[in-house]
Amino acid sequence: MQSPNFLFGDKVPFEDVDPGIKRQILGHNDELMLVKAVFEAGAEGYQHEHYHSQVSYVESGVFDVTIEGVTKRQTAGDSYFIPPHVRHGAVCIEAGALLDMFSPIREDFFENYKKGEAS
Repeated sequence: MQSPNFLFGDKVPFEDVDPGIKRQILGHNDELMLVKAVFEAGAEGYQHEHYHSQVSYVESGVFDVTIEGVTKRQTAGDSYFIPPHVRHGAVCIEAGALLDMFSPIREDFFENYKKGEAS
């Protein structure tokens, strides 16, 4: 499974995933995935964990990011790394977007796309 070589942000659908959060899958193969998550102020990416490695880049906005119980404020230009099986989450302080990279890919993110539910 692989995305096209070229994707255009205005053509890639967004999916509503939680109140105030939507995501856009911006490229992938079986080993690597890039996802844009857009947050409204006050939206929360609830604490969770998964077996994937994750690197996130704060494209815009302000986020309080918690990894293994430690919270740091992150702003545009900052990034963070989450090893597999580590509990993490983020609260959006000022509306913005995160670029999340996963390895291997988050196959669960494709469930709604396959059903044709992405908006």
